[in-house]
Amino acid sequence: MADLILILPFEDKLYKYFSIILIPLLLVFNCGGQYYSFDGDTAYQYLIEQCDIGYRHPGSPGHSKAIVYYTAFFSPLSDTIIQQTFEQDIPQDNVTFTLTNIIAGFHLDAGNPLLIGAHWDTRPRADLDPDIQKRKQPILGANDGASGIAVLMHLAEHLSRQRPSRTVYLVLFDGEDYGYSGSLEYYCMGSEYFAKHLPIPKPTEAIIIDMIGDKELTIPIERTSYQSHPGLIKQLWNIAKKRNFTEFQHRFGGYIHDDHVMLIRHAGIPSVDLIDFEYPNRYQNFWHTTMDTPDKCSPRSLLVVGQVLYDYIYTSSIGTQ
Repeated sequence: MADLILILPFEDKLYKYFSIILIPLLLVFNCGGQYYSFDGDTAYQYLIEQCDIGYRHPGSPGHSKAIVYYTAFFSPLSDTIIQQTFEQDIPQDNVTFTLTNIIAGFHLDAGNPLLIGAHWDTRPRADLDPDIQKRKQPILGANDGASGIAVLMHLAEHLSRQRPSRTVYLVLFDGEDYGYSGSLEYYCMGSEYFAKHLPIPKPTEAIIIDMIGDKELTIPIERTSYQSHPGLIKQLWNIAKKRNFTEFQHRFGGYIHDDHVMLIRHAGIPSVDLIDFEYPNRYQNFWHTTMDTPDKCSPRSLLVVGQVLYDYIYTSSIGTQ
């Protein structure tokens, strides 16, 4: 059973107007004089706010609170917001969860829709924690969950006040990180449902961001992404090069099973995944552990990814790359 809830924008235009003008126009300069439209400190604060909600895995109190939090944030900024809810059985655990994808649409009349997505749920078990006693505990998901959504939140603020020449959908996927090690089942449940039951016009292309808050950020080229949309990879990496963002590395990483795979496989949407799977590096691991906390993340990393996406949004449909 699934429900599609369309939440109309606020009818009080004054509320939306004042909510927008109170958002500062943030231009952050580096020592070389280059300015950034995307502010990493703002995004980092949104990362912290999500973690302050607590654990956000399906079935937890924080999961319900997070839906309210995200809906309240995106509603006054977007032109439309959709809650795509569905029931997901997990026979292995003898449970059924209600999962919710949240879709915020901007400038719906512009056409050539771009989807930028991230997962908002967190993992219910820290199965890779070095402390065996903690492996049944949930993770806070500062990087694996909150970092991508934090970037979407700040992008929404820009999209609400500065019109791009294309439609943009910001999609918050649920149920991405529930599965068990050694199996692909019960991962990417929200993006799979979304791709099979598109609640919006089919996007021209999609960018997924995941685990992009790491203090030691390195983003190689994910191989499925390159196979799906090499032109988009080239454009994003060229933007990063112009910005001197060496975090975008000109090398291939591995094949990552992430939400972009569901969009490619089930909806035929050319998609790429921006992900730093070595968290924090190849010699140490915070991924799927109780150590995935805000102190392991960096405003600089959020700025790097957010600025590349900002630049792409506002130039991609007019051929300036």
